[in-house]
Amino acid sequence: MNLVTVLKKSLCAGLLCFLLLPSVYAARTDIAAVSTGVALSLSGTSACLMEASTGEVIYEQNADERLEPASVTKIMPLLLICEALDEGTLTPEETVTGSEHAASMGGSQIWLEVGEQMSVSDMLKAMVVVSANDCTVAMAEHLAGSEEAFVARMNKRAEELGMTNTHFVNATGLPVEGHFTTARDIARMTRELLKHERIFEYTGIWMDSLRGGAMGLTNTNKLVRFYPGANGMKTGYTDSAKYCLSATAKRDKLQLIATVMKAPTSDERFSDAKKLLDFGFANFSVYETGEAALPELAVKGGVRAKMPLVCSASEILVAKGREKQIEAVTELPDSLTAPVEKGTVVGKVLYRINGETIAETEILCAESIRRMTFWDVIKRMLADTFVLN
Repeated sequence: MNLVTVLKKSLCAGLLCFLLLPSVYAARTDIAAVSTGVALSLSGTSACLMEASTGEVIYEQNADERLEPASVTKIMPLLLICEALDEGTLTPEETVTGSEHAASMGGSQIWLEVGEQMSVSDMLKAMVVVSANDCTVAMAEHLAGSEEAFVARMNKRAEELGMTNTHFVNATGLPVEGHFTTARDIARMTRELLKHERIFEYTGIWMDSLRGGAMGLTNTNKLVRFYPGANGMKTGYTDSAKYCLSATAKRDKLQLIATVMKAPTSDERFSDAKKLLDFGFANFSVYETGEAALPELAVKGGVRAKMPLVCSASEILVAKGREKQIEAVTELPDSLTAPVEKGTVVGKVLYRINGETIAETEILCAESIRRMTFWDVIKRMLADTFVLN
């Protein structure tokens, strides 16, 4: 065995495993086949049912109609707070002080007093469980200096998430002209919030207390108590917005988001959400692809002759009962030509049902391989000579 071969095998053996963000492009035909023609007889003006891991919308009703979201608005402040916590720029134990502006909010509140101090964790609990407007504004001021500056952050984040039919004017959802969103956009920001597991520490609470037990709390989201698998997220109500809800629930691997806007009554918004969630759980499941076993590709003119490949594990939403029909087909070239950069897309794995592609994931280069120079050729020849002799 020559030195080049030994080095090559050593390098391959020492390759570190790393994760790449899933890149899944799910086709809608299999999903649409189930959803087409379904009418759930909802009471709300608009609704959207989304699967969280893929972002697939599996049922909608006027999902892009701009409406007032009331306190469902608070999903965006919760997202920004969770992001700050995960980034380490905020801690759960950090103290937040109530301002005169925060204490003046009215509506749903915990009657925060001017100068009263609470931890970020207690503020979050109040925001999630009883939709406290005063705590929401106190947190906005703590993070951004003012509610106005925080709202600018909310709108920027909404734009980043592709929420094209959303504009926030305040952090709470209290009625004000020009403050609107849609059922689809609510589902989008809820999906992003679900990526932060710490939120479940609060959204799963049914009853709790604040101020050392002096103030009892009961969750405004009744589904958390009465719907199997419910794990969040946020209710909302004003006279003009009527009853709104972003409801999340998980069973097995399937995490669903059901959003309802402008339902006539509180009971009807929960009934709408249950109909949406029931439809999703009855008809869909999530198929996990796992990490594909891939061959190494030959590299022409490179300092190494073989390129290791990676294809990350992914999730695919499928109609229930069709998981076993899925077959994976790998598409790759015969070889690569150096130089090749790490992360370069060189192929894909197609996931098919009865010959129809329902999703695909990208295959990428696991490392960089530069083109062989004249001196590399000389070194290799010398190495081969010494090994042979």
